[in-house]
Amino acid sequence: MLKAWVLIQTEVGRAGEVAAAVTAIDGVELSEVTAGPFDVIAKVEAANLDALGRLIVSRVQGVPGTLRTLTCPRPGPDPDRPGA
Repeated sequence: MLKAWVLIQTEVGRAGEVAAAVTAIDGVELSEVTAGPFDVIAKVEAANLDALGRLIVSRVQGVPGTLRTLTCPRPGPDPDRPGA
């Protein structure tokens, strides 16, 4: 499984709403409101890079209030699952 962090910029005042909607998407492990150039950060998981792209483009970017995303795939083995 491929994990990634997705940084999400939202419309003003909609970060909480976007974070809640993103959390409900299958493949999203968590999402939280943050401060800085991006308003929400989400940890996602997909079977491979193609599935990750589909998840971001078709589901995360479709959440109302989302302006743009930046996806940061995590390279290497999963430290949460030694030997996997």
